[in-house]
Amino acid sequence: MYYTIKKPLITEKNSLLAESGVYVFEVDRKSTKTEVKDAVEKLFRVKVETVRTAICRGRSRKTRLGVSKVRYWKKAMVKLMPGEKIKLFEGA
Repeated sequence: MYYTIKKPLITEKNSLLAESGVYVFEVDRKSTKTEVKDAVEKLFRVKVETVRTAICRGRSRKTRLGVSKVRYWKKAMVKLMPGEKIKLFEGA
């Protein structure tokens, strides 16, 4: 469960989504929607309505040592039940 969610993704776009009850996390690539749902419900003590996942492709980056490749990673957009909030995203 603790290895399913790697970190929250906090961007300007995701902050706007958080106002409507959708929170975005980087998750393990092998995790399923039900595993993500269970992990969020246990870690943050909230009720999850839906989970959407997307695999984000890795891109090449130029560095002074040459070209490096970023691995593929998976993100999950978790929509909570109405009235539920995660305090981590609220800044409290």
